[in-house]
Amino acid sequence: MSGGVDSTAAALLLIKEKYSLAGLTMETDRSGSSSAVLSASSVCKELGIPHFSVNISKEFNEKVILPFCTSYRRGLTPNPCADCNERIKFGVLWEAAEELFGNDFSVATGHYARIIKKKGRHYLAQGSNKTKDQSYFLGGIEGGKIPRILFPIGDFRSKEETRELVRASGLAVSERPESMEICFANEEGYRAMISGDQSSGPIRDTSGKVLGNHKGISEYTLGQRKGLGIASKHPLFVISIVPETNTVVVASRAEVFRTEVTAGSVNMLAPEYMKEGLLLFGKIRSQGDPMPCSLLCVDNDCLRVRFSEPVFAPAPGQRLVIYTEEGYVAAGGVIKDSC
Repeated sequence: MSGGVDSTAAALLLIKEKYSLAGLTMETDRSGSSSAVLSASSVCKELGIPHFSVNISKEFNEKVILPFCTSYRRGLTPNPCADCNERIKFGVLWEAAEELFGNDFSVATGHYARIIKKKGRHYLAQGSNKTKDQSYFLGGIEGGKIPRILFPIGDFRSKEETRELVRASGLAVSERPESMEICFANEEGYRAMISGDQSSGPIRDTSGKVLGNHKGISEYTLGQRKGLGIASKHPLFVISIVPETNTVVVASRAEVFRTEVTAGSVNMLAPEYMKEGLLLFGKIRSQGDPMPCSLLCVDNDCLRVRFSEPVFAPAPGQRLVIYTEEGYVAAGGVIKDSC
């Protein structure tokens, strides 16, 4: 329970369905009095349900913030929201809930995703609202937990529909603005957290020619065009980051596309679909629709696919998420490389 529109709407729907509810909020600030906890507590009071908060600031720092900063310094592009879902919300917070309530409960959140039951199996699936779908960020959840998860607003078609539900209940939180930034970034933005110890280095083209100097590799990500600070007759994009030589490599847009993508840290959610010959779809970033792809190999350590059409700038550190034709999440992993 974040105290925002989405988690409040989820709670309202479950109350209507006569669920016995308690709100649980993660406290990521060591002070223990963040605005999120206060807001969630206030909403729960208005809903007439008990509220609990758990301070997980130490675990959040170790499992999300530090890996985030380390990844950028290594020339990777991390996905802290996916890491938080996997390691914190459905990891540390889940364990805290079991300490509070035992293991006879379900966990509901305000994510725009769905849980589909088919032939006795539970599948994580895309939300009905494709522009708000958050299943991409949930592909790292442990498969055994899926049957105990509820996504009440997964069938909602728009954010306004969600707001209207909360508005109709007379709760002021219905007008709360949507948070778009990384939650742990300060006012200067997340770059300020990681750029202090970075040194400048060369920006080269694919032939090795130096075109200029970068501000530190943590300032750049694959596919980036703006902010390169170099002059060129044609648009240039970051094609690779080489931390060993503190180098940023740029090329034309056409050279940034890739056909094969390989991921590690593989999480299998629907192994019965991960077979050669079956129609699969892959996503390499949260925005956009999954694209048709074929499976080249898969095991616990490696997931490799070939897209039917080249995809733009798969970034190491981001997630590769594989979907079935029905929109189920079949597997996910952390992108390692591409070609």
